[in-house]
Amino acid sequence: MAATEGVLLGMGNPLLDISAVVDDAFLAKYDIKLNNAILAEEKHLPMYDELASKSNVEYIAGGATQNSIRVAQWMLQTPGATSYMGCIGKDKFGEEMKKNAQAAGVTAHYYEDETAPTGTCAVCVVGGERSLIANLSAANCYKSEHLKKPENWALVEKAKYIYIAGFFLTVSPDSIQLVAEHAAANNKVFLMNLSAPFICEFFRDAQEKVLPYADYIFGNETEAKIFAKVRGWETENIEEIALKISQLPLASGKQKRIAVITQGADPVVVAEDGKVKTFPVILLPKEKLVDTNGAGDAFVGGFLSQLAQGKSIEDSVRAGCYAANVIIQRPGCTYPEKPDFN
Repeated sequence: MAATEGVLLGMGNPLLDISAVVDDAFLAKYDIKLNNAILAEEKHLPMYDELASKSNVEYIAGGATQNSIRVAQWMLQTPGATSYMGCIGKDKFGEEMKKNAQAAGVTAHYYEDETAPTGTCAVCVVGGERSLIANLSAANCYKSEHLKKPENWALVEKAKYIYIAGFFLTVSPDSIQLVAEHAAANNKVFLMNLSAPFICEFFRDAQEKVLPYADYIFGNETEAKIFAKVRGWETENIEEIALKISQLPLASGKQKRIAVITQGADPVVVAEDGKVKTFPVILLPKEKLVDTNGAGDAFVGGFLSQLAQGKSIEDSVRAGCYAANVIIQRPGCTYPEKPDFN
């Protein structure tokens, strides 16, 4: 079954990635850990200009949810199968974002903030591993008023699958609640991502409120361990944690939950119906790795592309692994013209 128009909707923080290869001294200077994702503090602000001045700098439309939606759109190859909402500024980067979404075939309804600049994300790459420092700016200004406008709510009505990364919990929990409740009431599939250790740690209350609505919860092994630790589960076993996540309480109207945890080069763990399955990923020789930026987002995008066509979990995981494998061989969350997945 081919994907229908607007079948998949994403909402999140649209950020322009400013990506460059840096060295350990650069990480030390700005107090940055590899494989982490954080929000920018005062001390990080000069870093954006420093990255922008590097000869190897690249600008790529990003933001976790937007990446996943773009990848799903690329995998589906049906124009307008996906849509996306988030907030950008009225500026050069915002225009860049609109062009990029259009070129990707995504129906993007951005809320344009008059005062704040378009959000950016510093992507510091060392030895293929990445660290993300997000300066949300306009992305932080998304309001549920925009969501409620008839032309925007129409995207929600049309979608059968709605995906929101955990990062959006820091911006507009009320918007998430609206679509989560809509999904529960209308038998739609609502999917969330743990997204980052800091979300699991410092936005636990907002996360707790929305998790009962999530039919699928994605995350990586680091996030899963923090999620478990915050809840006092006293285990670092990923299969056990995935099982526990899948068995957390459900909102009324929800039948069951599936937890999907990625572990870099180690197998993907899927917990469903009290059982755990693991799926090997496609291994990549080290010399082919460009950077891991967008790998998790791409996995979700690939997964969603099959799920939205009514395919099995197995096929969805396979597509997720395929998409992640393509993305890590390229800078940022970018992909060739056509997918080669069957």
